[in-house]
Amino acid sequence: MIVFDLRCPDGHVFEAWFGSSRAYDDQRDAGHLVCPMCGATRIEKAVMAPAVAAKGNRAEPLPPAAMKQAMAALAAAQAKALESSEWVGSAFVTRARAMHSGDAPTTAIHGQASVAEAKALVAEGVAIAPLPLPVVPPKQLN
Repeated sequence: MIVFDLRCPDGHVFEAWFGSSRAYDDQRDAGHLVCPMCGATRIEKAVMAPAVAAKGNRAEPLPPAAMKQAMAALAAAQAKALESSEWVGSAFVTRARAMHSGDAPTTAIHGQASVAEAKALVAEGVAIAPLPLPVVPPKQLN
């Protein structure tokens, strides 16, 4: 496993783990990397300082199997949450605004929005949050 500091266009820096440098490239090229703060998908590696532990303060890195287990648990938790949520695809922004204004019943939904659309929703007071892991639209599932 390899860890990279990543940065979105808005300057948010976050950490992500990959099986290899190639795995990072593949996920970035496929648009699967998402900023957890703003939902941006144009993600690049940030400049990283080497992790040098102070003498006597040496923490053991998380073993790859434990990291894999943690990521699987996160994926399972997200999948369980999405079971009771309706995929609305590109209609997400319209539906979220309608629910916020009271023009539509409030239900759990998930879908797609651009970074600009997501920022506009937040500015309007619409409660939204990016998902921590990419979601494959139902029509694209195997």
